Amino acid sequence: MTQSLSPVMDPRLVPVRHVDHDLPAVPAAELLPDALRHRFLAPPMWQPELVAEKKFMDRAPMHAAVLIPIVMHSTPTVLLTQRTAHMSTHAGQIAFPGGKLDAEDVDAAAAARREAYEEVGLEPGWLEVLGQLPIYTTGSAFLVTPVVALVHPGFRVLPNAEEVSDVFEVPLSFLMNPANHRHHQLLWQGVERQWLSMPYHDGLQERFIWGATAGMLRNFYRFLSA
Repeated sequence: MTQSLSPVMDPRLVPVRHVDHDLPAVPAAELLPDALRHRFLAPPMWQPELVAEKKFMDRAPMHAAVLIPIVMHSTPTVLLTQRTAHMSTHAGQIAFPGGKLDAEDVDAAAAARREAYEEVGLEPGWLEVLGQLPIYTTGSAFLVTPVVALVHPGFRVLPNAEEVSDVFEVPLSFLMNPANHRHHQLLWQGVERQWLSMPYHDGLQERFIWGATAGMLRNFYRFLSA
C-alpha cells in the first residue's frame, strides 16, 4: 500500500512495509580490518541491489564521491555526519562525508578524502582506502561513487559548521544486519518511491539513516555477503 505526503515528505512518517529478518547478517569476523582488506583485494562476483533513485530534481547530472569511513575499533564502526538544516540538497539528513568532484580531484578517492577533511577535519593520513563500490545515482542527480576506507583510531573531528551539525559513529555490525533494514514506499510528487531506512538509537537519540546513505550501505552489505 502506498501513501501520499505533500508538500514536504518526512520519511519518519512513512509506514514500514517490510523488514529483512530473513536475510543473514554479515558475520562479525568478516567485518574486521583484515577480512575487509581481503574482500577488496579478491572481490566476489556480485551485483549492487540499489543503483538509481527516481529523479525529483531536474538538473544536469553531477559526479560526486563519498567516503564510507570504517573506524578500526575492536568493534568496527562507521563514521557518519548530519548535514546542517540550511543545505541546498538533503538538508538535515544523515550522510557520509562527501561532495561533488572538483577539477583538481584526480579520481573519486581523492575527492572523498578531500571532502572528508573539509567537512569533518579527517586528515588523509588516518585513512587506508580499500576500494570503491558501484556508482549510486541519487534523485537529486548526483552520480555518487562510494569510497570505502579504514580509519585508524586516534583521529580528531573538526566539523565544518557550515555543512555539518553533528558527527557520530554507528557499529558496522548494526548496519550489516538486514534485520535493521526497513523498506518504505509512498506516492510523492505523483511518483511511487521506495527506499530503505536503518534507524539507530545511540542511547541519546534516534539517528534516522535513510535514502541514499542507506542505499549505499545496502550495496555494501550485498558486497560483503556475496
